[in-house]
Amino acid sequence: MAGEHALPNALRRRGLMFVLSSPSGAGKTTISRMLLAADPEIKLSVSVTTRPMRPGERHGVDYHFVDDAEFDRMVEDDDFYEWAHVFGHRYGTPKGHIRAALKEGQDFLFDIDWQGTQQLIQKDKQDVVPVFILPPSIDELRRRLEARAQDSEAVIQARMDRARAEISHWDAYDYVVINDSVDLCFARVREILHAERIKRRRQTGIIDFVRELMGQSAVTTVAGPA
Repeated sequence: MAGEHALPNALRRRGLMFVLSSPSGAGKTTISRMLLAADPEIKLSVSVTTRPMRPGERHGVDYHFVDDAEFDRMVEDDDFYEWAHVFGHRYGTPKGHIRAALKEGQDFLFDIDWQGTQQLIQKDKQDVVPVFILPPSIDELRRRLEARAQDSEAVIQARMDRARAEISHWDAYDYVVINDSVDLCFARVREILHAERIKRRRQTGIIDFVRELMGQSAVTTVAGPA
């Protein structure tokens, strides 16, 4: 079962919604991919978007691609945990099976901005673990954006302006990690994920486990030493 390790004393636990946010170019996508490759207990939450599909993308894998009318219907039916406008298109996190899967111990990774994170927290605060990734400097952030060689100078400047606005919301997150080294940043993110998984409030099997321990203790006390 998701959320349970192959250990004899593994306890049932509730899953979590692990949020990674950062300004464009700070390394969020890279860290997300590394986490998904290294940790089989976490799955990517696939967003719904009105953005056109790009070459190489697959519907239902990278995004659920819908038109504006379908997105409007989902908003009206309260089918989203959160949704927002990003660079002229809309993105949303569908509730779908997520809530049921959390009860079974499944973890989900969310690659969303600070606005989406706040909406997610408002609806399911107990399950959300928000992590913000910062670049080591603004100059380094610009260098990374320019190194992509995918955008015009105007687009890069727009991303830099947006990055400054996003960075101003760093204090809305429980954890903040500076990505001065991809490997070190990834290690810190994994430490956060592990610590959150073993928090007492997520250990749904702990009560039964402790009761069993107490019962065993009572039996031993009554029986006395062999």
